[in-house]
Amino acid sequence: MTSQVSSPAEQADGAGGATVGGQRTPGSPDGKEVRRLDRVIIRFAGDSGDGMQLTGDRFTSETASFGNDLSTLPNFPAEIRAPAGTLPGVSSFQLHFADHDILTPGDAPNVLVAMNPAALKANIADVPRGAEIIVNTDEFTKRPMAKVGYETSPLEDGSLAGYNLHPVPLTTLTVEALKDFGLSRKEAERSKNMFALGLLSWMYHRPTEATESFLRQKFAKKPEIAEANIVAFRAGWNFGETTEDFAVSYEVAPATQAFPTGTYRNISGNLALSYGLIAASQQADLPLYLGSYPITPASDILHELSKHKNFGVRTFQAEDEIAGIGAALGAAFGGALGVTTTSGPGVALKSETIGLAVSLELPLLIVDIQRGGPSTGLPTKTEQADLLQAMYGRNGEAPVPIVAPRTPADCFDAALDAARIALTYRTPVFLLSDGYLANGSEPWRIPEVADLPDLKVKFAAARNHTLADGSEVFWPYKRDPQTLARPWAVPGTPGLEHRIGGIEKQDGTGNISYDPANHDFMVRTRQAKVDGIEVPELDVDDPDGASTLVLGWGSTYGPITAAVRRVRGAGLPVAQAHLRHLNPFPRNLGEVLERYEKVVVPEMNLGQLATLIRAKYLVDARSCNQVNGMPFKAEQLAKVLKEAIDD
Repeated sequence: MTSQVSSPAEQADGAGGATVGGQRTPGSPDGKEVRRLDRVIIRFAGDSGDGMQLTGDRFTSETASFGNDLSTLPNFPAEIRAPAGTLPGVSSFQLHFADHDILTPGDAPNVLVAMNPAALKANIADVPRGAEIIVNTDEFTKRPMAKVGYETSPLEDGSLAGYNLHPVPLTTLTVEALKDFGLSRKEAERSKNMFALGLLSWMYHRPTEATESFLRQKFAKKPEIAEANIVAFRAGWNFGETTEDFAVSYEVAPATQAFPTGTYRNISGNLALSYGLIAASQQADLPLYLGSYPITPASDILHELSKHKNFGVRTFQAEDEIAGIGAALGAAFGGALGVTTTSGPGVALKSETIGLAVSLELPLLIVDIQRGGPSTGLPTKTEQADLLQAMYGRNGEAPVPIVAPRTPADCFDAALDAARIALTYRTPVFLLSDGYLANGSEPWRIPEVADLPDLKVKFAAARNHTLADGSEVFWPYKRDPQTLARPWAVPGTPGLEHRIGGIEKQDGTGNISYDPANHDFMVRTRQAKVDGIEVPELDVDDPDGASTLVLGWGSTYGPITAAVRRVRGAGLPVAQAHLRHLNPFPRNLGEVLERYEKVVVPEMNLGQLATLIRAKYLVDARSCNQVNGMPFKAEQLAKVLKEAIDD
């Protein structure tokens, strides 16, 4: 899925405009033309009560089962129910699927489904000329249009003349299809998203059986509602077959060359991260304990882990962020794999306890699903602006390792890696995901259990130090000479009683110490432990001996890689490297940076990694920054890279 080999189609990853590679194939069952495409970008948009996220999820699931490579971008308001029909209340779901390896949800949709005037106005600027626009004409009445500033109907005033406009009375057709169910008009209207899903499923030859099964399961307690939604879904499909407005349907073949052999499923970042945590606990043979307080966009991890008590997972929904991490650290003291999940504002509240975990030197995973800030900021929008908080956001010298996944599926492996570091080196570890990865999805190859790393740890079982008088005692801060990790003694182990707390410890004994020399030694030792963590060397993709390097971290991987493909496709050399480990950096990072005349660092913040790179390696890294709550677009970064190369 992330092959670096670029075909012309792959170089176009994420591009806007009409899709390429279309082959016209006559002879569909309804006699209509079938056109073959290599990729499509679809955006469903409507009011936050129109079910756009469910519609997108179902289309994505069917696309994944069909075998396409895919990438998604859900986008929704922070309010539980924003004012209906307003621009702030618009919810959208973008899906990019293809017959080859892709990396992003796409820069611009080839197809926009707009359920009301607000959805059209909020999204039309992203839609390239010539694209398909399907609108629900029933909502384009005077009042809904006036809410968003339309003085005349855009469906009639010629403003959409450059698009392939398909006016469809979705609401009327849905109500008509459900007239025999005895539902009120309001109840029947709720199924219009399923009508739209059926229409798009016909247009792109998506499977339908799993969606019907899903609806029957979702509404198992209300079978009449399940059947109403299924009838609406089928009505949408039949409308596509019979209407003259849709003269062409499209095929996007499975991405058979993009995937190594294996069993795949569609997975979101938060789900992959949850599974990674469970796998880590199983591989470590430790119970998994999550102490958490609900916060967007991290809450899904709490919801998911609460379903897996059969794997020894215990979840605690605390009364606040501080209680959540306190419980997780207590569980770590008791011999569990302790985890706490949050987003940026919660990290601030947890900072004192993270410092305590540094002092106690216990394994603890702090999962930060970053979102727009500061303070409450943009709860449902993405950002990468917690890097410096994770690096330095504690009092005193309190170093913490930092791991960042690069794709939704990579969240699984990153969770295992973070657990490895925490357990091996007895330290809290930051796992920095973000809202884009958390809510986005892609195909994931389910790993074989035999291929997962062995994370088993040995608890302290006997006294480990002999005093001058020959007596044996337990020293809780007597370190492993290789990792500098202290022993992990489970409370209640006979003879291994020891003292813990936030006041500085004496080296070895763990007794309270105010000695200046001891404090200096302990501070430097804790830093040396983090600095000595084994992380893989940084891989550099540089087939042409470029003079410009683009360096990224976290979720910028997809847009950066798509941009690099475009730049190379234009005949310009550019090198690419991507960091998973941000503390400590890979040992060869300095040497890599020295090889290039120019280093470009794209980030969804105001230059936090670039600041660290400049300070540590004295490299004049060029920042490319965006903080608008949305991921980078590939074309945007390609332009920046071309300018850097030509400069």
